Amino acid sequence: MIEIHLMTRDHKLWKETISMAERCSWKAGYFLARKMRENELKEWERVCVAFENGKVAGFSIFVEKDELSEQYDFKPFIGFVFVEEQYRGRRLSEMMIQSIISYAKELGYEKVYIMSGEIGLYEKYGFVKLGDYETIYGSIEQLFVYNIDIENQGLG
Repeated sequence: MIEIHLMTRDHKLWKETISMAERCSWKAGYFLARKMRENELKEWERVCVAFENGKVAGFSIFVEKDELSEQYDFKPFIGFVFVEEQYRGRRLSEMMIQSIISYAKELGYEKVYIMSGEIGLYEKYGFVKLGDYETIYGSIEQLFVYNIDIENQGLG
């Protein structure tokens, strides 16, 4: 059984999620774990976690700013989208993104953004590429937008 949770630090599986993020195969998991442990999230920001049969299968985050330079006024962002290898192919990324978009809509946002080096991944979820932007790390990533107010963009 798959469950998607939008978590704050008070969630019963917060520490388990930190542990999974620290040991996952993706190097960015460490940075999410640190952000969670050091409570660097704003009150409305959330860690989105996919659980399958009670185990952490994947995670993402919904935050005001991601790795895009402060000179740009785009916000809010979905970031750190990751699914453990043994859980891939079950649409967990899509389910987490759907949950975050629903939450963003509840908060009154009309758009959400995501930065990625992946080609063809987020477009299938209804995101549109805005262009290539320099990150705070000096690398170039694609910036995508999802317009919440447009119905039937591809996320159901």
